[in-house]
Amino acid sequence: MSLTCHEKMYLTDSMIVLGWIRKPAGSFKQFVAARVQEIQSKTKTEEWCHVPGKLNPADDISRGVTAENLSARWLHGPSFLKLPKSEWPSESLKEVRDEGEEKQTKICGQIDVEATHTPVDITNCKTWKALIEVYRRKVYDEEIPALDADKERDVELLLLRRIQKDCFEEEFVLLKGGKNVPSGSRLSNLNPEFDQESELIRVGGRLRRANNLDIDTHPVLLDPSHHITKLLVRKIDAEVFNHSAGVEQSFAYMRRQYWILKGRSSIKSELRKCTECQRWRKKPEIPIMADLPEARLRIGKPAFHSTGMDCFGPYTIKIGRRQEKRWGLIFKCMTTRAVHLEIVASMDADAFLMAFRRFAARRGSPKELFCDCGTNFIGAERELRECFRDMSGELQEKLAERQVKFNFNPPSAPHFGGTWEREVKSIKNALKCCLKERVVPEAVLQTVLVEVEGLINSKPLGYASSDIADTDPITPNMLLMGRRDPMSPPVVINPKEEIRSRKQWKHCQVIVDIFWRKFVTEYLPSLQVRSKWVTDTPNLERQNKVLVIDNQVPRGEWLIGEVVEVYPSQDGKVRVADVSVNNKIYKRPVAKLIKLQKFVD
Repeated sequence: MSLTCHEKMYLTDSMIVLGWIRKPAGSFKQFVAARVQEIQSKTKTEEWCHVPGKLNPADDISRGVTAENLSARWLHGPSFLKLPKSEWPSESLKEVRDEGEEKQTKICGQIDVEATHTPVDITNCKTWKALIEVYRRKVYDEEIPALDADKERDVELLLLRRIQKDCFEEEFVLLKGGKNVPSGSRLSNLNPEFDQESELIRVGGRLRRANNLDIDTHPVLLDPSHHITKLLVRKIDAEVFNHSAGVEQSFAYMRRQYWILKGRSSIKSELRKCTECQRWRKKPEIPIMADLPEARLRIGKPAFHSTGMDCFGPYTIKIGRRQEKRWGLIFKCMTTRAVHLEIVASMDADAFLMAFRRFAARRGSPKELFCDCGTNFIGAERELRECFRDMSGELQEKLAERQVKFNFNPPSAPHFGGTWEREVKSIKNALKCCLKERVVPEAVLQTVLVEVEGLINSKPLGYASSDIADTDPITPNMLLMGRRDPMSPPVVINPKEEIRSRKQWKHCQVIVDIFWRKFVTEYLPSLQVRSKWVTDTPNLERQNKVLVIDNQVPRGEWLIGEVVEVYPSQDGKVRVADVSVNNKIYKRPVAKLIKLQKFVD
């Protein structure tokens, strides 16, 4: 059996639902609007009628009814359905009002907030979210907990309008009145026009005929110096790119909707001040390279008067059938660049003290030692200091002039000992070529290490001329053994100097004089040039926020600290500072600290 349906009717006992269906879906909140939209798309509004709740069969299940009544009304429906439509129960939709679901009609886009001449104070707003919240409380009722998309867009229009009224006041009035901006205006080359719908100044430009583009051909004009513009840039950097985009990408994205005057430079300025962006991109501001310390300029002093030292290794050796580790210990003269190498069996203070005694017995006791903050060096310095304190008064007086002064570099500052770190690299390369990573007896390692020492001390200081008439450059070996390298004959002295040496000096003293004369005239001038860190930078100050570089962990895990103390050098530049991190104080070089700049408006 087939039936033809000429007319459909839908009945509901809810006057509120009828009121929703007979109104535009866009006038409700999202939850109700979506369902009303679905009903309106599948039915016609005039097909919906009202049925009293007592006559609605759908309510029988929830209200309860006898089997006899359920059977009759469920199968045949309410009796009024058999009557003409004009005799159906009447409706009274005029009384239907749903304040809880219907959308509020206070639209901030048309509220004349500026007419009150009391603009909202935004000086304390540091984020775009805080700015929206301030305007929400000013424009809307306090009871409204949050903004929907339409209301938030209306608040954004108010903010953009405020930028233009504050920064383009004259142009705003002229364009709103249908006049053109004067030729001397900074907006004249953009052919600005007034958008009556949003009440904003937009770029007129030359792209009016461009269609199907992913950008707005008439973006909103904004001033780069306004606080709201800066917050807008920060918002896009944080919410759209999660602080991962650079200047060009952020600039291109903002050009889709906004035209910021001098936009590229203003965006660059804001990203440079963003703390999160600095965490990922900023580099440390290393001060200008310092002048050479006095220890590097001990002219005329014995070799190793001022000595730098460091450990390197370990290297595996074999003793019988077992294998053990050995470390190398380098002593380098800070002035003449001569080196002395020792082997230590462990990295403790006792092993270092024995190596130091061997070094002092052969090269002479240094007056000052420079080293990093290795625990073996710190322990040795502490033991020497305690032993010296326990000595008798008479012995203390005799050794007072020979006491060694320890100078420790800041932690994580290998560039403070660059003069010996460079030699450590040369020694490691030489050992790699000689040993070829083989396990050798300790005697072989000792022999190779001494030969490498002689090789390093044979390196010329300064420039080696290609002219055969020029004299050979000086080497540290000239001061240590009176010859340029262990395999060469002694230095030949011209007759005049030889005669003078017979009358006044020993032969070795003449060689020393020749070394220092060439050292001053040939090698020392080459130290004038700064090879890097040639730009002067501002000093770190107390209470500066810094990012502490830690090469042991990824950059995202670097900690932020606060500078609590600075240590200026003789030239007034700060190169070392104490940093407080998680209530602990660490001493770090400025090269390991990235100064974080705060937002300043």
